[in-house]
Amino acid sequence: MTYRAPVRDLAFTLEAVAGLDQVAATGAFPDYDADLMRAVLDAAGQVSEEVLAPLNRIGDQQGATYANGAVTAAPGFADAYRQFAAGGWLGLAAPTHAGGQGLPKALELAAYETVHAANMAFGLCPMLSLAAIEALEAHGTEHQKTMYLPRMVSGEWTGAMCLTEPQAGSDLGALTSTAVPNGDGTYSLTGQKIYITWGDHDATDNIVHLVLARLPDAPAGPKGISLFLANKYLVKPDGSLGDRNGFRPVGIEHKLGIHASPTCVMAYEGAIAELVGRPNEGLSHMFTMMNAARVGVGMEGVGIAERAYQHALAYAADRRQGRSVWTGEASAPILDHPDVRRTLAVMKARIAAGRALCLSTGVAADLARHAATEDERQFWKGREDLLTPIAKAWSTDMGVEVASQGVQIHGGMGFVEETGAAQHYRDARIAPIYEGTNGIQAMDLVGRKLGQDGGASAKAVIGEMKATLAELARLYDGKPVERFATAIGAVEDATLWILDRKAAADGAADVLAAAAPYLTLMGDVIGGWMLAKGALTAKARLDAGDTDVEWLGGRITLYEVYAANVLGHASSRLAAIGQGGALLARMTPSVLAG
Repeated sequence: MTYRAPVRDLAFTLEAVAGLDQVAATGAFPDYDADLMRAVLDAAGQVSEEVLAPLNRIGDQQGATYANGAVTAAPGFADAYRQFAAGGWLGLAAPTHAGGQGLPKALELAAYETVHAANMAFGLCPMLSLAAIEALEAHGTEHQKTMYLPRMVSGEWTGAMCLTEPQAGSDLGALTSTAVPNGDGTYSLTGQKIYITWGDHDATDNIVHLVLARLPDAPAGPKGISLFLANKYLVKPDGSLGDRNGFRPVGIEHKLGIHASPTCVMAYEGAIAELVGRPNEGLSHMFTMMNAARVGVGMEGVGIAERAYQHALAYAADRRQGRSVWTGEASAPILDHPDVRRTLAVMKARIAAGRALCLSTGVAADLARHAATEDERQFWKGREDLLTPIAKAWSTDMGVEVASQGVQIHGGMGFVEETGAAQHYRDARIAPIYEGTNGIQAMDLVGRKLGQDGGASAKAVIGEMKATLAELARLYDGKPVERFATAIGAVEDATLWILDRKAAADGAADVLAAAAPYLTLMGDVIGGWMLAKGALTAKARLDAGDTDVEWLGGRITLYEVYAANVLGHASSRLAAIGQGGALLARMTPSVLAG
């Protein structure tokens, strides 16, 4: 099944919902305008459709391979990567001093949705390079920026993020890899890392590993972690490559999905490494990389959902069975069965909400860096921090659910591999796990992000949603407005309750028990807010005489579908939030086992 990049949806979301015009108004991107945005999205769609999408199936079937201490990319992937790099796609939002194009991060995220949709396993490679570029730009020495950034921005070298160890999964404080000073400014890095995505491959001559390890005198726990840079091949002063460094893959994982993305077990045996940033502050430095990757993974969830939706829609339009309740046609496409059409409509609405959520997070990140005043930058940084765990977790959960519905639309044909629907479901399942599981995202939301400014960022979002509700009331009366109003009320009640329990001496269990349903509620309602803003823009354009009645009317209908099928569940989300920790404490191991 072919893939069509949703360029128009992306452009509309950036302009009408996420507010990219606010970023342009800062003056930080003098080369940016709406024509450039559309050109970038068109070009991204073309490379995704023509170069990456055709490799998706063979990548799943044959995958990356490991032999004799080296990884070979899936058939066609190395050549596709070189085409991708030559097109400048690693440099969209990278700094111009490193050879990048210096465009808004939100535009980069939009372009990469098409990459992840076309070929999720491929998209992981440049996505991790982008995150490594951000970490080096923020924390690297001038030498590191000069030596590594231009080669990574050009795509000549790729980057990898190396955190997890066999005994230390999400608890990075338990890692044991060591880095011993060599006396010449370099370090000798020893240890084993697992789940290292694209940690080795043959698509580029060199791979830059950013690795967490401990110095000999480091304190125990997370406060004793430093960040190091180790190259696959040692780099000479002139930038040319020397001998192979002292680390290699010792195998790749055999996974449920993303078979063409090599997930490596890496062994470091006295590898030569450089310190990045300050000693014992590696965890905070790595979070620069991880937060960038988390929003990218959220966009990945949107992309795989879009691909699964397109696949299911095409099947539903082609598969004939039963009589249409609307036309009376016998042997009608199953798209004419109300339950199938409802399922597809909800899939499309949830994808649109996730897209808007992720791109709005990207806009917040751009404004956190480039808004005119320090107060504005702090406001947008609070918005970025609040939205990041929601964008990552809600969008990837949505991706799995939409891909599952895609299998369901196919019926029995979805459960066999020949149709390809199963691949989307298998590929999507990893996204809620990596870059911090979605449970960890929820704990981060309620434990750090919600209270770091006393709840001001969340309250500001609630205030803006109420303003949109007032506008919406002029467009509608009845259920579409009532459901949004009820949903906003649920978010406000839940937010105040969690802030209150956070302040209580005995509130920790209540807050953590509420974390996941609270994140889901926030994602549901913020997603509805985004679609409401899109509906209002569409209505304004129609009132102004825009003749594209069907497409713009579709933006209004999407909101109505979402209000009926997603916002209507806000009350049940609120009930789960308020259940408290005491109820879960009664579910003891013996009760669970019995």
